Amino acid sequence: MKIPEDAEIPESKLTAYLLVPRTVDDKSAFLGQAGFGPSNWVLLRDELLRLIVRAEAIVDRRDVYGTFYRVEGTLAGPAGQKLEVVSIWLCGSLDGRYRFITLKPNRRPRP
Repeated sequence: MKIPEDAEIPESKLTAYLLVPRTVDDKSAFLGQAGFGPSNWVLLRDELLRLIVRAEAIVDRRDVYGTFYRVEGTLAGPAGQKLEVVSIWLCGSLDGRYRFITLKPNRRPRP
């Protein structure tokens, strides 16, 4: 199964969460290794959209909010480095819309 290409990736999810240093669960340093930052958040969005076109979505869990999917793959950063990631997406139970939730480094080697 693929996440639809019109899935929502809110700008604020990238600029006010993933690309901002945080004391807990910081992802900005990881993304910064590949050259992603607040000033080029659009590049990260575009890479996430390319990821959902290339990779299969696997059901991760279901709850009252909807179905959560994992999409694993590689993001190519503007600095030329590649990052192995696990991205999480939600298909909402109320509206059926797909939304980007978060990403994290993929610590498991890919086959």
